[in-house]
Amino acid sequence: MGRITKNTKAALGKFEKSKVYSIDEAAALVKEITFTKFDASVDIDIRLGVDPRKANQMVRGVVSLPHGTGKEVRVLAMVTSDKEQEAKDAGADFVGLEEYIDKIKGGWTDVDVIITMPPVMGKIGALGRILGPRGLMPNPKSGTVTMEIGKAIQEVKQGKIDFKVDKFGIVHTSIGKVSFTPEKLKENAREFVNTIVKLKPVAAKGTYIKSIYLSSTMSPGIQVEPKSVAD
Repeated sequence: MGRITKNTKAALGKFEKSKVYSIDEAAALVKEITFTKFDASVDIDIRLGVDPRKANQMVRGVVSLPHGTGKEVRVLAMVTSDKEQEAKDAGADFVGLEEYIDKIKGGWTDVDVIITMPPVMGKIGALGRILGPRGLMPNPKSGTVTMEIGKAIQEVKQGKIDFKVDKFGIVHTSIGKVSFTPEKLKENAREFVNTIVKLKPVAAKGTYIKSIYLSSTMSPGIQVEPKSVAD
């Protein structure tokens, strides 16, 4: 382990690693123990009592955070020419089709979300090897393959996020920035956790939400009492 900086030491002194905090305490504490010069992201990690290797225990979905994530989301709309204006009006950063298929084949993936429409999915399917590993493949379940292009772009820009449990049974996402008020962080966390509770697989046995941790980009993880977050 590297040398502990004065800031890290001060941060660690402000909270007990073994203590489980309420969401109110954790949302205030994560702001106190972050010393980055930039506006760090605040992340939530939820360990679930599921076996993601089993198809009937997969947890994935979408959630619209009431206060967004605070991140600038770069959206590529891969649409036919008749939908281009709708995509631009809704705030897409990049709009087009054939030229972006060529760019992606050449290795370009400098976007956060790709939104497309059913008639062109055949062409985009061929990009699966590039887009899939980066989590960029459009999917009807997450609302990124739709004829309502404008609406989908606006939702993503306003903080709609797509999440999926990883192979270790953990769901991870950003719920805001350190500049958010504790109240906003708490409300975003609550919305996310409640969405996950609603998605509990029938096949999952025992404790569903095993642990919740809140952290910023550079801070230690703060353990949160699950009952203080879920309604």
